This record gives sequence, C-alpha cells and structure tokens, in this order.
Amino acid sequence: MLVSLLFIASAVSGQTGPLDNTKPWYQRMAESEMERFPQAWMMDWDKEPTWDYVHGLNLLGFARVYEKTGDKRYFDYLKGYYDTLIDKDGNIATYRRDKFNIDMLNAGKVLFFLYDQTGDNKYMLAADKLRDQLNEHPRTSEGGFWHKKRYPYQMWLDGLYMGAPFYAEYLVRARDPEQLDDVFLQFELIEKHLYDTNTGLPRHGWDESREQKWSDKATGLSPHHWSRALGWYAMAMVDVMDVVPAQNSKRAWLAARFEKFMAQVIKYQHSSGAWYQVTDLGNRKGNYLEASGTAMLTYAMARGVNMGVLPASYREHAEKGFAALVDQMISVEAETNIITLNQVCAVAGLGGKPYRDGSFDYYMSEPIRPNDAKGVGPFILAALELDK
Repeated sequence: MLVSLLFIASAVSGQTGPLDNTKPWYQRMAESEMERFPQAWMMDWDKEPTWDYVHGLNLLGFARVYEKTGDKRYFDYLKGYYDTLIDKDGNIATYRRDKFNIDMLNAGKVLFFLYDQTGDNKYMLAADKLRDQLNEHPRTSEGGFWHKKRYPYQMWLDGLYMGAPFYAEYLVRARDPEQLDDVFLQFELIEKHLYDTNTGLPRHGWDESREQKWSDKATGLSPHHWSRALGWYAMAMVDVMDVVPAQNSKRAWLAARFEKFMAQVIKYQHSSGAWYQVTDLGNRKGNYLEASGTAMLTYAMARGVNMGVLPASYREHAEKGFAALVDQMISVEAETNIITLNQVCAVAGLGGKPYRDGSFDYYMSEPIRPNDAKGVGPFILAALELDK
C-alpha cells in the first residue's frame, strides 16, 4: 500500500525518484507535502474536500513558492484545491456563512492571487461572498469580531490572522480605504484588552462577557500565553501592513505596535532559537519547544525586517528561529528525501466541548503530531522570507 500511494503521489507531483535535497527548504517542504498529499484538499489528512483555514495557510506558501520559482506544478497543485470547491458563480462548497466563523475567511487570501494569475472572475465572486460575512458577523460592544458565533463575546489572537489580512486586501483592491479603519479597530481592541502587563505579551483570548470559565473575572483574559497564538497575531500584523498603503497613518501605528510586540517576544526565545508551547513558562515541567509557534514568529520577524518595519538586528533572531526548526525539528526520510516537521501542537483553543480551560495542563495535553499544516505552512513562508 505504501508503495502504491507513493507512486500515485509521484505521478501527481511530477516527481520520479527521491526528492532533490539540494533545493531550498521552501521547495523541499512544498514537494514533501505534494508527496504526502497527492491532491491539495488532502492536506492535514482531510478525508474529503473542505473549505478550511489550514489549506489557506499552506497554499499561501505554495503561491509564494510559485512566484519565486515559476514552477507551474506548485500553481496547479494549489489551484486544484480551489477549483474543487468553487463553482463558476463563486459558490464555495462546505462554506457556511451562518456559522459566522472568522476562520473561514483565511483561505480567501489566495483567491486574489488566483484572480491575478487567471483573470477568472469566479475567484472574486467567492471573495465577495466571504467579505459579505463580515457585514453581519457578530461583534463585541466596541466592534471586535467574535471568534465564532458559538464563542460569543470572545476575541482570540488567532482570529486576527484569520480575518484581518483578507479583509484589508479586499478593501484595498475595492479602493475603499476608509473602511480600513475597521481592520485597524480589530488590532486596537487586541492592544487594549489582551495584554499581560507582567510579560508585555497578549494572552490567547479575551471574553468581554466574563462568562467563560477560562476568563479572569476582572480582566476577561485567558490564563496563559500560547506561542502559536502569538504567531497568528504576529503574522496578521505583517500581512496587513504588507497590503495597506504606506501613507495610511494607522499603518505606522501598527508598525510601532509590532516592533514593541517583537521586542517582548525575543525575550522568551530559547537559546536554541525556538519558543516554548506556553511561551513564558519554559522552566515548568512538561513544557516543550513547539514548531508552529516558532515557525510563525520566525516568519513574521523575517518579513518585518524585509518590509523595513523592524530593525535589521531582528534578522539574527529570525535566522536563529529557523535554525532551530531545521536542526531540531526537521527529519529526512533516507530513501525519498521527504522531510517531516516534528513537534507541532495539533490544536488548541478555549471553551467548547469537551471544555478547554486554558490552563497550563490543558496546553500540555493537546496532541503533538508531525507535519500538521499549521506548522508546515509557516515553515515554507519563513524559509522564503529568509531567502530574500
């Protein structure tokens, strides 16, 4: 069975024999994913095509690898996912607007790339449908998007990455700069409500209602810092700054907040270059150095330097983070040269059923699995930035 699956994967990816281990890391990881998952919808071990944020994260990496290399295999692979799910009228299979899940916007970012590459209007029609969700998406009393309808009055750091970059690029392309204030409002509310004064870092989540068992009754904050949540937020900041015009005054505000945030993040970088699962408790028994948070923070830092919103000195921290990924978290299959990213937390959240209380023990209890898309995608993105 393994031989037949590898044969099918090779046929789809155009690969015969072992992967080329002299290529840059971003190509090696992209081609390893194509071997693992012959069709892009299979990423993250999906059993059927599903509109999902992890595909948007990973396939954004593929889009940038294609732009870097011009190798059409990467383009055809990512396009296959979107063409499987989107019809000629822009309807998105499995997408449910009525769930008001901010995660569902993330895969929309690649729609702009596909439209630019093909001119096919179905991709913009699909983007229109995702943008329309925000017209009625439930909000906090100050205008912050709830993470999901079923997580009322809650803002999570994750949600800024899921919604803000798509929202910002849609508005820029629609030549509607005044509405960008609504994008920046989301960051303003995170900056106002989610920071822990002791660490200078934002917590994973905030409950305006204070009704959740995980929320502090005085502040509404969840109990801990989670490095992947910090990574989601950092990526949201740089990706929004990348699409918002430089003359926008609030972009300068966001750049200043990003630099302040990164100045605190590097204080918790382990000597190896990686970051712990629970960021500030590296000495606590059971904590571990985690790949997805490390990859995300590495990408955001490198991109910030490349964009000129971080001092050049931060590149050293980004290079150190990537070295930790390669030296300690990447393994290579001897016969095929397929690479694996290890030490990725599979998932973590707050509330829900079974209930996730945001405790240290909770973050330690979530499964760790190799090649989770939430680590693989940022690894590709980080490798690309450090190759500039």
